[in-house]
Amino acid sequence: MMGINNNESKIINGKNYSRDFLTHISDLAQKFENLLNRKPCLAVILIGDNNASKIYVKNKILTAKDTNIKSIEILLSKNTSECDLLNEIYRLNNEEKVDGILVQLPLPNHIQLEKVVNSISPKKDVDGFHPQNFGNLMLGNDTVVPCTPLGCWYMLKKELNDLTGYHALVIGRSNIVGKPMQSLLIKENCTVTIAHSKSKRLAEISKKADIIIAAIGRPEFITREFIKSNSVIIDVGINRNDKKLVGDVKFEDALKIAKKVTPVPGGVGPMTIACLMYNTVKLAYRRNNQMFKEILY
Repeated sequence: MMGINNNESKIINGKNYSRDFLTHISDLAQKFENLLNRKPCLAVILIGDNNASKIYVKNKILTAKDTNIKSIEILLSKNTSECDLLNEIYRLNNEEKVDGILVQLPLPNHIQLEKVVNSISPKKDVDGFHPQNFGNLMLGNDTVVPCTPLGCWYMLKKELNDLTGYHALVIGRSNIVGKPMQSLLIKENCTVTIAHSKSKRLAEISKKADIIIAAIGRPEFITREFIKSNSVIIDVGINRNDKKLVGDVKFEDALKIAKKVTPVPGGVGPMTIACLMYNTVKLAYRRNNQMFKEILY
């Protein structure tokens, strides 16, 4: 039996890809500072004391600092009212030197996600969740793309280059991953199937896919029965199982059968944060009517 150590060439290293990508983003951020005498600025709002959210925000703040991006961290009590949160977002919308606004999810139960998403200016929407940006993505227009799907797309392009004609299966239909991923893959001329937790014969469908994007939120749900030989698998899932982090894909099975697979952790996660920095810089240029040199293509 081949061990994991003998299959390093099969692992899509999100840490390496993100490091290289962030170098280019940092250069763009520095050029922006040279032009406008200030750094691109990202405001991050954290509500409550969720430990996982605190870690995510800390990583985003540290990455911003290392990428020539100014960050503003706004910490609000878990008892903050929806009205007070919306007022804080409106204040940031009107702050000329803030280029991007991110509200860390999940939100407390008393705050409606839809209201929060809709309240962020589309011109500062680094998550790409606002209906205006989301609609442009569905239409195939240039826009701000949600960070996780964008990171998945970036790694696929780096690994496969031309995606034309591939059968891609997206398992998960959320607005955060599944639906935006579908749009990105269609634009790349893939044949795209969307599946989800209620899909019938999912293993049978999955076994025919050249590309699998697993974002179903079930630990190690995708096993050998789902995987086609020489397929490429992007595992978006982050689940805690037996005190360790695992994805939606059983990594050992994927490593034996697939051509390429992302690990958890170390795959999609680092690219998601890198794409957040990318969106921040992109919005900074556009908000200030500066020519933005695309680095994704």
